[in-house]
Amino acid sequence: MSDALVAARRIGPELVELRRRLHRAPELGLHLPETQATVLAALEGLDLEVSTGEGLSSVVAVLRGRAPHAGERPVVLLRGDMDGLPVAEEVDVDYRSERPGLMHACGHDLHVAGLVGAARVLSELRDELVGDVVLMFQPAEEGPGGAEPMIREGLLEAAGRRVDAAYAVHVYSADHPRGVWFGRPGPLMAAADEVHVTVRGVGGHGSAPERAKDPVPVACEVVLAFHTAVTRRFSVWDPVVLTVGKVAAGTKDNIIPDDAVIEATLRTFSREHRELAHRVVTEVAQGIASAHGLTAEVTIGNGYPVTVNDADEFAFARGVVVDLFGADRWADMVNPEAGSEDMAFVLEEVPGAYLNVSACALEDHTLAEDNHSPRAAFDDSVVPDVAGALAELALRRTRMLAGG
Repeated sequence: MSDALVAARRIGPELVELRRRLHRAPELGLHLPETQATVLAALEGLDLEVSTGEGLSSVVAVLRGRAPHAGERPVVLLRGDMDGLPVAEEVDVDYRSERPGLMHACGHDLHVAGLVGAARVLSELRDELVGDVVLMFQPAEEGPGGAEPMIREGLLEAAGRRVDAAYAVHVYSADHPRGVWFGRPGPLMAAADEVHVTVRGVGGHGSAPERAKDPVPVACEVVLAFHTAVTRRFSVWDPVVLTVGKVAAGTKDNIIPDDAVIEATLRTFSREHRELAHRVVTEVAQGIASAHGLTAEVTIGNGYPVTVNDADEFAFARGVVVDLFGADRWADMVNPEAGSEDMAFVLEEVPGAYLNVSACALEDHTLAEDNHSPRAAFDDSVVPDVAGALAELALRRTRMLAGG
């Protein structure tokens, strides 16, 4: 067993206690003052260069290795997201959320505890650490997104030179038996964008539709055409998923409204298809409206980009996990997921890998509820393994980058 994993498991009870403290007090969005304070307190006593965000409650800590290395020192980034969700918890545990309507339903409390654990382990083993490590404690992964503003505030240059590689781990409450790690190279999670279409017509009376320009049937035609376009303009091997979640128009059965509104989510798995999908959606809506003598205003809000695991970095990270825990605790993902993740912004800038591990609290994972459910239950016994894996990734990757 590696020194990092031994050290992480030794401090495991303290990390679990930290996770449960965080679980009781979830916060939302960009501003997490109590969570930030808890993280800062947990890092006290460690020899770190700590800074906090200007426009958000982020924490960035740089840990300097002491192992000798001639020339420029490698830099590795480890990330943990901190925010909760607007979900009313229904899990019966003695550390359940004390904030009505708020819950750590996606396991970010485990991520924070795991990253704090990695900081403690690397501090203990810094004589073996060839390079430097940037510890990224990030708010607002669940929206509006904290990674991008952290990058703007200098995250990737926090160590004095640009990060060479980046890693993150996400826990799951279902999908696999507890303790099983999983992932894939290439696209791991989708880009997610919001589509808002307003079909502009001219209202009138339902008894004389010829005197109006009815936006309702045009909007319906646009919705159907969206789904046709997805199947006819894009390869099935690089899928596009468009879901219309809202269609709204009118006030009364005999009144033709001026406008009709369509709201949809658009998910893509490559940069090329994301750009093409934006054009296609716009062309379809505006073209159909124009054919009927109406207009359509299309707004596409850029969400998170595609989360892409660098092939070499993923192979390295997978190898570390298998070496630490055994091949029986690894499962290859065949397909990417249609959810999105703002670690994607970091992985657009530097090569890296995003791994998953099951923290399923039920013996039968097929009966467990997914992340974001009010009944999502996470077994925090995996926290020391997350801490050990993150620390080992940093130790080995800096050594490799240094030519060792």
